[in-house]
Amino acid sequence: MPHDVVPFIEFDHAQFSTNRHLGIPLLATHLPYSFLPRSIIDSGCKLIYICRDPKDTFVSLYHFMARHCKSHNTQPIQLDEALELFYEGVSWYGPYWDHVLGYWKASLERPDKLMFLKCEELVEDTVLYLKKIAEFMGYPFSSEEQQQGVPENIVQLCSFDNLSGLEVNKTGKHCEGQGNLEMENNIFFRKGKVGDWKNYLTTEMAQRFDQRTMQKLSGSGLSL
Repeated sequence: MPHDVVPFIEFDHAQFSTNRHLGIPLLATHLPYSFLPRSIIDSGCKLIYICRDPKDTFVSLYHFMARHCKSHNTQPIQLDEALELFYEGVSWYGPYWDHVLGYWKASLERPDKLMFLKCEELVEDTVLYLKKIAEFMGYPFSSEEQQQGVPENIVQLCSFDNLSGLEVNKTGKHCEGQGNLEMENNIFFRKGKVGDWKNYLTTEMAQRFDQRTMQKLSGSGLSL
């Protein structure tokens, strides 16, 4: 399970001190940039931020929460109600557009410390962006590794199809025995597709999202 390999700051580290050791060089977070501890901002660590089309982000989050609710025998809210909340900025970790802008602006100010990526571009040419990430982190692939197909092998190993097909991600549980944090691993794997919002949002819903995105990102130099 990816989240067992790369623990979350706000969950694994904040709530369970046993996870705070130097044996794990990578950490994950959903926190807005402004919420990151100064110890992270001022340190020599590098940040990689991945954003996504707001429409796909909403649809993915809605299905994740709906499946999580059902696994705990609670009823999820309707999609149109959830959409209104998300549209107005009522969401985990705050308004999505503000979240993206926080990291976007930081990436412009400190491009050597923060790499800003788009999910759609990663999906389109995963090997290319894996190489860019490796260079950004200071561990570029050698010519020999590239000739041996190491980047391609890593992409295959970490692919949606491969990870979702692992037995641990079909039947295992994340944060098992930790109350509301516990959830089935298969909840994290749905489709992994770009543009899946088209199967759930009406034309009017999509237009409202796009208008809000243009409004929020106006003048930033960023487009989603």
